Amino acid sequence: MNALMTASVATADPPAGVVARGLGWASIARLGLVQAAIGAVVVLMTSTLNRVMVVELGLVAAVPGTLVGLHFAVQILRPRMGFGSDRDGRRIRWIVGGMALTSAAGLLAALATAWMTTAPTGGLVLALFAFFLLGVGISASSTPFLAYMAERVEEHRMAGAAALTWILMIVGIIMTAGIAGAFLDPFTPARLVQVAAGITIAAFLLTVFAVVGRGGSHPIHLREDAETRGAFREVLRAMWADPESRAFATFIFVSMLAYSAQDIILEPFAGAVFGMTPGESTSLAGLQHAGVLVGMIAGAFLAARLWTLTRWAATGCLGSAAALVGIVMLPATAPVGLLKGAVFALGFANGIFAVAAIGAMMGLTVKGKAGGAGLRMGFWGAAQAIAYGVGGLLGAVGSDIGREVLGSAAAGYAVVFSVEAVLFVAAAVLVVTTVRDEGRTPARDSLLQAGKAMATS
Repeated sequence: MNALMTASVATADPPAGVVARGLGWASIARLGLVQAAIGAVVVLMTSTLNRVMVVELGLVAAVPGTLVGLHFAVQILRPRMGFGSDRDGRRIRWIVGGMALTSAAGLLAALATAWMTTAPTGGLVLALFAFFLLGVGISASSTPFLAYMAERVEEHRMAGAAALTWILMIVGIIMTAGIAGAFLDPFTPARLVQVAAGITIAAFLLTVFAVVGRGGSHPIHLREDAETRGAFREVLRAMWADPESRAFATFIFVSMLAYSAQDIILEPFAGAVFGMTPGESTSLAGLQHAGVLVGMIAGAFLAARLWTLTRWAATGCLGSAAALVGIVMLPATAPVGLLKGAVFALGFANGIFAVAAIGAMMGLTVKGKAGGAGLRMGFWGAAQAIAYGVGGLLGAVGSDIGREVLGSAAAGYAVVFSVEAVLFVAAAVLVVTTVRDEGRTPARDSLLQAGKAMATS
């Protein structure tokens, strides 16, 4: 095992006389298109298809909630796949192969949803396989991608690079939501499959464009300590033994538990309570993600000038809680504009939280002693994925139970949104009390550099 690991690390070193250089902002932006492609397929499967199953097909919210939960549960494979890409060093192949599975999953899920209109059992079985495949594909593509970036981005640019790539993912989500919203109306199963085919094929081609020519680049950060060279379980155990790593993973879990529940029920809520069409509710989800985009850009500038990353992460969580309370207080007869404003505010607060959390994550990755880049990124990703799966399922089931007990769809959704608000407040307290706050660092300064790069590009 040790000999194999040593050989794998050696193949990643640059040839003699070659000085490895960190990625520039243009290269970071092009690679970030991978995240945009992943976001495009994910929003199709977890948002658009979710709404179609609940509203058009009349299924209980627990059905798409279980499907979405399945694909997140499968992502417990992230640490193992990240570790595998650490060992062989061929992260580009992992990225492309994983994205091929992700795109295939998106198309299969659309076919399954259309099939449910005539053969519910067969369609559900195919949907289960599609969402399982999605979890495998994301684990195999996203984790090695983040590890690849971490190894090739200079330390002072890491947080800014993470923010930039995440923003590009949000852009991919917004564009997909807009395209799907424009072409889905009037809804038919055949139209759904056609839209899904176009989105998934485009996502795979975008990934190939993003990574073409990058296979020969050399890492500038290589972990040579003994803790990266053991068996998978040994290295994972060493990472878990780090108190700060555990504390940050707990924060990620609690905050993403709140975020995932809102994500899975927002479109069904808009359709059931405010009577929105599939196209209108999909566009509403796009508005939320537009708020996330604006919030991330604002957070990048603010975090570089004021306070610390952990405080901004807490601020984003508290803002998200306030926006959720605002949505709960809206009556069903309220103007649609008020709902849109509240949803945009929710996205804005989510964006501030996300950019600060990403910056803190990259800083911990640099400081961490146990595990290679792939394993460490997989560790955070697994915490996020498990929270997404549990939160999505609980949000869907909770809205169904609340509707039955309280006799109102609006009341059922209000209960779930209120619980999410409490979780966001708990996450805010957790991050400021358990994660070490080191103030201004080069990683935080890079958020401002990333913001300037985006403003001038």
